[in-house]
Amino acid sequence: MADINGLHHVGHVVRDLGQAMDRYRRLGFTVAAPAFPVLPRVVGGAAEPFGVANTHVYFPGDFIELVAVIDDPGDLPGEARPIPLRVPDDKLPGLTAAVRATAANITSFLQRFEGIHIVIADTPDLDGVAARLTAAGVGHGGVHAIQRPVETGAGTVMEPARYLEISGPGRPAGRVPEGRIGFAENAPVEANEDGRHADHPNGATGLVECLLCVADTALPEVEQRYGAYFGQARAGEVTRFDRAAVTVVPASALADLLPGERPSALPAFVAYTVSVRDVGGTERLLRDNDVPIARTGSGELFVPADAALGTAIIFRQDDHSNRAASSRH
Repeated sequence: MADINGLHHVGHVVRDLGQAMDRYRRLGFTVAAPAFPVLPRVVGGAAEPFGVANTHVYFPGDFIELVAVIDDPGDLPGEARPIPLRVPDDKLPGLTAAVRATAANITSFLQRFEGIHIVIADTPDLDGVAARLTAAGVGHGGVHAIQRPVETGAGTVMEPARYLEISGPGRPAGRVPEGRIGFAENAPVEANEDGRHADHPNGATGLVECLLCVADTALPEVEQRYGAYFGQARAGEVTRFDRAAVTVVPASALADLLPGERPSALPAFVAYTVSVRDVGGTERLLRDNDVPIARTGSGELFVPADAALGTAIIFRQDDHSNRAASSRH
């Protein structure tokens, strides 16, 4: 559909944010300093860390989010930055309730497994998406406007963002069986316009796709559901929703695509793919860092889920990098 531009970001839910940042850096990603909200839980109370902390792996047009619940503020990474949230007293109860709901959502994801639970598609027309979903009978929570912390050359600033979350029948608001699916309108590149976190030692250049594994018997329902979310798909052994860069695979076919991988639960996002400038260089870096690697059924490089905190990461040669290199010779 014309209202979808691919992936906006994927959210990797982790138990220990510091450990996750170390793991991602070992995988060759540049990880931004994490941030966490600080606010009083009651009117007149002292401001304190509350809710969830997160950080990002930025690419020019999308990003990976690492997110963890704040159980003990003392466990936050030393480089974590507090983001004070200030609202009028009469709005504080609503904000704290929203923060608690987000933390409860993340906790419920972790109870299933550590890994990818959040997949957000990019759109230039969020209001149009909302109208389309409503017309198709897809439940959603409407368009929300928020402020999010981003890094620029001048430091951390709050920038506006708009998003929409899909709500599955019989599920809590903003939830579907596999986690959290939605759309965001803001352009991620604006959040990192100085490029400080776009250069990765492993050569990663962007998100390519996310892989959803479902029970074979559930495949027709999921194909129908995702067709309503993202539009027409290409079916075969796997079903690809190209505009949203989401691929749905039945559990019986997963071993052929990702040998040795087993889903922690069904349905589940079991892997995501990033493009890299030089897959050979990526492999050398991973081997030098003693990161386990394997090959997909088609021969691509991937790091198994056991070595990447619950989600397999596939590294794919960036065709644009190949063409650019060829044009220089």
